[in-house]
Amino acid sequence: MERQHVDPAVTDRAVEPAGPSEPAPATTSRRRGRLGGAGAVVRRRLLVAVPVLVATSIGMFALGAASPIDPAKQYAGAAAFTSTEENLAQIRANWGVDDPLPVRYLRWIGNLLRGDLGWSTSRHEPVTSVIAARAGWTLLLVGAALLLVLVASLLLGALAAYRRGGLFDRTLRAAAYAVQSMPVFWLGLAAIALFALTLGWLPAGGLTDVTATGTSWSDVAHHLVLPVVVLAVSQAPWFLLFVRDAVADSMREDHVLAARARGLPGRTVLFGHALRTALLPFLTLIGTHLPELVGGAVLVETVFSLPGLGGVTVQAALGGDFPLLAAITLLTTAVVLAANLAADLGYAAADPRVRLDG
Repeated sequence: MERQHVDPAVTDRAVEPAGPSEPAPATTSRRRGRLGGAGAVVRRRLLVAVPVLVATSIGMFALGAASPIDPAKQYAGAAAFTSTEENLAQIRANWGVDDPLPVRYLRWIGNLLRGDLGWSTSRHEPVTSVIAARAGWTLLLVGAALLLVLVASLLLGALAAYRRGGLFDRTLRAAAYAVQSMPVFWLGLAAIALFALTLGWLPAGGLTDVTATGTSWSDVAHHLVLPVVVLAVSQAPWFLLFVRDAVADSMREDHVLAARARGLPGRTVLFGHALRTALLPFLTLIGTHLPELVGGAVLVETVFSLPGLGGVTVQAALGGDFPLLAAITLLTTAVVLAANLAADLGYAAADPRVRLDG
């Protein structure tokens, strides 16, 4: 029988137990100790995020200024072929596109700080309206795909590690390597050809049927099945292989070997001991892998004609719509920075061995 070390302070508190509504002092102090430097970490990350966002905006602005596409002609569309040069020059003067580059950048920053993201030349509406109308669908796609990836990778990766070297493990790894080599747009086109055109099980794109007069959640869910699964499958190999290797390493640790030696069921050893240890670095992987997930969502939305930010991003890039492209890029960068911060805070909250430096 193992001997357990008992903290004298805990023994003293056991004589006079706390009231039923009083929180456990030891648990509260441990949690505060782990997250005691969270405020300082958030402030430091904000100090880093500001120059990152500024550098991103400068890069986007420089690319937009170097683009050969004339924003006046882009805004005029087909009418640019019949418009006079005086009319096009007036449009450029109204937008200030002929001003020096530093002047245009400072003016753009000033408008940004006031909440004015500019006018989309490809959509012919304010950038804020474009983002507000489409960001929710992108978040729904990314969130649903991420949830599916997490559940599937944790379950399948843990089972592969438990049966390491077996048929299931070898098959799963071969499939993961094969999927990893396939572009996400190719997966989307293959899924449409098989499940929509050949089998007719799922719609090929859009959020609703062509004959639909409104938008219902059941119809939207039916149309999102294929895009969500395609995006999840395209991102799953990283997570599957990571969980598989992490759980396989955990199976060789002392506390897991001790649990197996005590005769605990294999399911309890796998999910109650080995997988819990592997979950900690898994949190960091989620934060660092988010940019690739967002990039995959852009392609998936384009393939399946979804009304998210992906389609308008491609349209803005092809049409030289700098205000819309810059706003989406800054928004994506801010989301990625926030996700990495949340992953670090979650890691510190889950692992008592990790301390945040204040």
